[in-house]
Amino acid sequence: MLNSKPGILPCIEQPITENLDHWIRPATNLMHKMSDEELFWRASMVSRIKKYPFERVPKVAFMFLTRGPLPLSPLWEKFLSGHQKLFSIYIHALPSYKAEFPPTSVFYRRQIPSKVAEWGEMSMCDAERRLLANALLDFSNERFVLLSESCIPIMNFTTVYHYLMRSRHSFVGSFDDPSVYGRGRYNENMAPEVNITEWRKGSQWFEVNRKLALTLIEDTTYYPKFKNFCRPACYVDEHYFPTMFTIKAPYHIANRSITWVDWSRGGAHPATFGKVDITVEFIARIVNGNECKYNNQSSSVCFLFARKFAPSALVPLLDLAPKFIGS
Repeated sequence: MLNSKPGILPCIEQPITENLDHWIRPATNLMHKMSDEELFWRASMVSRIKKYPFERVPKVAFMFLTRGPLPLSPLWEKFLSGHQKLFSIYIHALPSYKAEFPPTSVFYRRQIPSKVAEWGEMSMCDAERRLLANALLDFSNERFVLLSESCIPIMNFTTVYHYLMRSRHSFVGSFDDPSVYGRGRYNENMAPEVNITEWRKGSQWFEVNRKLALTLIEDTTYYPKFKNFCRPACYVDEHYFPTMFTIKAPYHIANRSITWVDWSRGGAHPATFGKVDITVEFIARIVNGNECKYNNQSSSVCFLFARKFAPSALVPLLDLAPKFIGS
């Protein structure tokens, strides 16, 4: 019998309507109001039981770090077509930019809450960690690839998917550069957490598995050191992740990138390729003639993506797409 005394409300149990699907279903709209602190805390919640109580199909999270539009998105649409259950997309753009992809696009509503990211500043690493944290909220995401608006795929999706899923390593470049552009950027105030013998340099464009993605967003030891003592001309996006992984997970990274770039022209940025550069021979040079280690064995398949490609390259890339990423 319900208690009818004034001011006392009856204890009414709410019906339980949630099931496992409620917790594992990925969000259809990625916009939320969490702060970075709240987001990283939420994303750090991981299952300690490795056997999933549902049929988990591991996915690749393609994370685009861009200022605004994705001019090469039609090529990515072609690359991803037919594989919707095997990938997720996340876009970090300027806060003022609002993407206008149609509902039929794989990029529709894939923009995450963002902040301004400046080249060479810690805000760039913040953006990368923000992408990782949002992607970690989807339990099915297993591999995480950082891309720019000027990146393209150079293999078909099936090859890319199996290459990543079967890899025992994450693809992070990390090398000891004794020059002024490497060790010369080290600040002694970073010790004892980071010593100069551990200081590393590498490409910003990385690929990591779920375990290492969690390592990046959970870090509170190295982050303040890099934020306070690695400022231009110490470009933190070239040093923070490579150095931290060298210290914390040296045997879990392949010490190379899977994104091809051309630095042969010199300068602070790699070469950019436009319409006149795109030929069958050019793509073949990127794909073929390489040698690297894959799962500690020699391999000729070293790159899955390439950059930097100008918007003018889109039409010839689409024309050649059947030859290198499929129809």
